[in-house]
Amino acid sequence: MKPKRHGLLLGGALTALLTAGLPAQASASSSPVFDDPPPDKIVINVATVNGSGCPQGTTAVAVSEDNEAFTVTYSDYLAQAGGTSDPTAFRRNCQLNLVVHVPGGFTYAVAAADYRGFASLQQGATGTQRASYYFQGSSSTASANHPFRGPYDDNWQATDTTDWAQLVWAPCGVQRNFNINTELRVTAGSTSPGKVSFMTMDSTDGEISTVYHLAWKQCPAR
Repeated sequence: MKPKRHGLLLGGALTALLTAGLPAQASASSSPVFDDPPPDKIVINVATVNGSGCPQGTTAVAVSEDNEAFTVTYSDYLAQAGGTSDPTAFRRNCQLNLVVHVPGGFTYAVAAADYRGFASLQQGATGTQRASYYFQGSSSTASANHPFRGPYDDNWQATDTTDWAQLVWAPCGVQRNFNINTELRVTAGSTSPGKVSFMTMDSTDGEISTVYHLAWKQCPAR
């Protein structure tokens, strides 16, 4: 069964997010040229992982062989409400602080993010998947929300997409950690408060992949 899909165009939100503090040569302003991925493999290290949705040892990051995407895998990310659920279990979050080592002479932008999971929502219950993005040193944060309403008992997929013409690039020659804060939130509602509703970013085999797609261009010669 294919996951149900929600899509959202971030566009100007990510432009505002990353414009502040970037040197002019790092901007993707007029007529940007989109290059092939760099020949050398990028390396992404997890600096910190914090949150109730990603206990220690339950999150991993991998980079695709073509350098066009990276994947975050969760194995214990679930929010629930109703029935005998713990009152604090209605919200789960995870903040990733990623150190992205980019091959010399290249810069990158996050063009899209795909999220997947499973939700079982009773009549009247609601679920929300939320994500926010920012580079270290940026004063702004771009956020995207994807709501779901019960009755719902199915896989789900949500996609955040940035307009290619509005991509904003990581600054050339400067190391800026990339931060991703995700959240799942569930409310039982008033229709079936005695029944458990839940939303998860994992699957029957205990893992689900969240994929972030990258765009590349060469930095200007100094």
